[in-house]
Amino acid sequence: MAKRRLKLIDLEALGGAAECLRTLAHPHRLRMVQMLLSEEYTVGQLAEACGIQSHMASEHLRMMKDRGLLCSRRDGRRTYYRIEDQGLAGIIDCVERRYGAGAGR
Repeated sequence: MAKRRLKLIDLEALGGAAECLRTLAHPHRLRMVQMLLSEEYTVGQLAEACGIQSHMASEHLRMMKDRGLLCSRRDGRRTYYRIEDQGLAGIIDCVERRYGAGAGR
């Protein structure tokens, strides 16, 4: 039987993937991304959903924005965040299938 040749991702690209996963590797950031995949939210809304203070939510959002995962827009005094990297949907889908309600643990 002939072996199928694997198409491996180069190590530099995998380094970028690892950095993305390290950035997401926090329950609050995962929840924020899960929410932001459906619509825009403010810092306060995301903080409330995570049960944390707004300044802590801001730090999580800043980290993800600095790494190009999120973007934001201002509307008066409010800042709305949304997903910049649509590839995050696949990561969250994997998390939801493995750890979401009704998933076999």
